[in-house]
Amino acid sequence: MIRAVGLSKRYGSVDALRDFSLDVHPGEIVALVGPNGAGKTTALKLLVGLLAPTAGSVSLGGYDVQRNPVEAKRLLAFLPDQPFLYEALTVGECLGFIGGMYGLAPEVLQQRANALLQTFGLMERLNDRVGELSYGMKSRLALIMSLLHEPHAFLLDEPFFGLDPQTLRLVKRLLMECAARGMAIFLSTHQLPIVEDVAHRIVILHQGRSLAVGTWEELRRLYGGTRLEEVFFRLTSSGP
Repeated sequence: MIRAVGLSKRYGSVDALRDFSLDVHPGEIVALVGPNGAGKTTALKLLVGLLAPTAGSVSLGGYDVQRNPVEAKRLLAFLPDQPFLYEALTVGECLGFIGGMYGLAPEVLQQRANALLQTFGLMERLNDRVGELSYGMKSRLALIMSLLHEPHAFLLDEPFFGLDPQTLRLVKRLLMECAARGMAIFLSTHQLPIVEDVAHRIVILHQGRSLAVGTWEELRRLYGGTRLEEVFFRLTSSGP
């Protein structure tokens, strides 16, 4: 569903990402981890077409993101680390706007919105303005907006940052349920224990290069250690 081949991005003399290749299949959760500045956000923006690569290619569902951007982007949802929300609108107006953008029929929009609002506990906030919501509720709304059109590929940048334990548990369960229904999920996070819980495969990125790709069991067998944190520091740091 998501394919990157030889993906590179250069800013002047700086290589933000170098020769990055990866496939994410339907029903799979792949987690991208790495230190700050490793190139994680650059990789995500290249995958969704927000940046043009210096070299390489990206396809979503077989559509080249640069050559067929509309067809490719119909299949995806992207949740950045700081999602933009229309704070002057109500929750219901936000969902209506997003549904209209994706051409959802009114009855389909209402059915999907109601189901997601119930799941995320926001049904009673339907008529509240987005700007009045707490950080956690805004995070939940951003997820609802992303999932409203039932994307085939879901890409997320730091989706667990700042979430309270209840919301965190909800998001973890939701991602696993989405994958079980056939969605391809690619996420970037610093939360290594969560990666151990939810990811089918893990990519360790450092200085723009992919150092290791595999399941947690494969990485543990190759590099030793009982926690992903140990493997992470072994590959990305010369210190303890």
